[in-house]
This record gives sequence, C-alpha cells and structure tokens, in this order.
Amino acid sequence: MFAVAGLVWTKMLHPDKNFKYLGLPNRWAVAIFGSLFCVFVEYLLNSVNALTWDYAWWSSGMPLLIFIFGYLWFFVFAFWVYDMPTMKQKLQTVGAIWAVDILSLAFFAGFLKWI
Repeated sequence: MFAVAGLVWTKMLHPDKNFKYLGLPNRWAVAIFGSLFCVFVEYLLNSVNALTWDYAWWSSGMPLLIFIFGYLWFFVFAFWVYDMPTMKQKLQTVGAIWAVDILSLAFFAGFLKWI
C-alpha cells in the first residue's frame, strides 16, 4: 500500500482543481482523507503485529504525528507535483527530492552510521 499510495490517491483527485468537498479544496480534502485512511491501515497492521512502531512518539498514542508527518505532507507534495504544468518541472522537483534522499542516506548511513 505504501509504495503506491501517492499514485492511487492522485487518481482520485477531481479533474477541476477548484472543486470543493465539504467546503475544502479537493486537493486538501483528498490529502486529509488519504492520510486518515493510511493511519487507519497502520493501526490495523500494528494490531496484528504486521507493522511495528519502535518509538513512543511514533505509535498508537500519537496518531496526530503519523497523520501530519507520516502522510499529510506526502500527499500534499504528491498532488503539488501532479498539478505542475510541465513535465520538466515535475522531473526537476522529483529529482530534487531524490537528491535530498540520497544525500540524507549517505550522511546518516555512511557518515553517522545510524542506518
């Protein structure tokens, strides 16, 4: 689920960017609902020991952190990239995200030996 969540929820976006669900802009409404759904799935997986949380601040006692930092910003950025007008902009943005990921991995795994 986590590998394809951005693609699946992006397909659920209304074609009109100005459309609103319950007064919320549709991109934000889908991001909020998608985040809530993913947190619910994490809870289900954790309840059957298929997913473990290793930190007290990232657990069933703190669903708001999982909602906001685990999923909400992920969906917001996925929809932001989806709505970019040109493929060049999309590729540059995703490339920048990948560059940050690769540099972070090199730093935390290679230099600090945390991973």
